[in-house]
Amino acid sequence: MKIDFNKTNGLIPVIIQDERTLQVLMLGYMNEEAFSKTKTEGIVTFFSRSKNRLWTKGEESGNFLTVKNIQIDCDQDTILIKVIPKNTVCHTGSFSCFGEKDSKGFLYELESKIAQRIDDQVEDSYTYSLFQRGINKVAQKVGEEAVELVIEAKDDNEDLFKNEAADLLYHFLILLKAKNFSLNEIEKILLNRNQ
Repeated sequence: MKIDFNKTNGLIPVIIQDERTLQVLMLGYMNEEAFSKTKTEGIVTFFSRSKNRLWTKGEESGNFLTVKNIQIDCDQDTILIKVIPKNTVCHTGSFSCFGEKDSKGFLYELESKIAQRIDDQVEDSYTYSLFQRGINKVAQKVGEEAVELVIEAKDDNEDLFKNEAADLLYHFLILLKAKNFSLNEIEKILLNRNQ
């Protein structure tokens, strides 16, 4: 792993990404000493341009970034570090310095769209009409979609299987909304089980 620190006057941009969710958490800079310390200790250390010194992320807050993987780009002048964050990363209290919204992928965007249709009571929306029928109907629909997925899993039609899987996920998100839970809460349970 050879980095050309001379190419950028001794400081290399470092992208920090959550290893589990692949969400970009922050951008920092490293000099050769910070990079070496990060590799040796397994905790992200930057070179702080404002403090003009090495700075271990979390040294004051305790919100350390545990290194899981380090990659160098093709030009050898940018680093990508996948981490397990101890807690929130941004000094504002946000999980990511780039905000929470739309930063976790399409399922979160879909969850937001489902919530918007229900909260805005969009009359011609299938989502809202199912929600209006109550928790029993929503739960029943999730059950139906689960059974249809199981049936398709036993057959060899990949397209039907994938479509039933998509239907189940969609209706599961409606059920979460009906129960006042979020996909993020379920993700946290899975992440905790994986530790």
